[in-house]
Amino acid sequence: MAAREYAFDTVAEAYDGQFTRTRIGAAMRAAVWARCAARFRPGFRILEMNCGTGEDARWLASQGMQVLATDISPRMIEVAQRKLSGLAENHAVQFQMLAWEQLGQLQAAPFDGMLSNFGGLNCVADLTGAAGNLASRLRPGAVAMLCIMGPRVPWEWLWFLAHGRPDAAFRRLRRSREWSGITVRYPSITATVKAFAAHFRLLRVGAIGALLPPPYTEACLGRYPRLLNA
Repeated sequence: MAAREYAFDTVAEAYDGQFTRTRIGAAMRAAVWARCAARFRPGFRILEMNCGTGEDARWLASQGMQVLATDISPRMIEVAQRKLSGLAENHAVQFQMLAWEQLGQLQAAPFDGMLSNFGGLNCVADLTGAAGNLASRLRPGAVAMLCIMGPRVPWEWLWFLAHGRPDAAFRRLRRSREWSGITVRYPSITATVKAFAAHFRLLRVGAIGALLPPPYTEACLGRYPRLLNA
């Protein structure tokens, strides 16, 4: 897990610049928050895996929920704690270093709901094992929100093809790639549902990444808020 810790440590300070303080990043978060608002209630205890810089934890806390926000990266957690310091939501959020593979060891259970945003599960090799560990940490009937980067992303195809980079355009179709010393996988919806089927019942699938362009296109496409809103 050291490679993953280091990989995400290196991007912690710049993370919000792409995934929070951009129109595209904000639109993606808003789509996830809308689903959270539909399923979670004030007073719920929420487990957040791969919390990153704490933006989702802050929103959940602002809605009256108690949050245990976990991440494998100490730098991400440091940035998140700094962000929430002094805010009213700070008292409702606890942080803990935790990898998906360590979830079965988590003592602070059970939880009323769970959120994993922005592809944390893409760095996990054993989705079936992750599903079993997660189920053991949740109350019966609890909802898990899992945002996973899938293999089919039309915006990415168009973007890289327009820039003359066909290999980059279809890189996810190979189902895995190396990034900063770690393997990033792109499971299909079918494969993900199958991996979780023994413990979870599918409620809804939404294709955020198919409808919104990737955050790295912000410099170009972020200039068209009407397009993003549509």
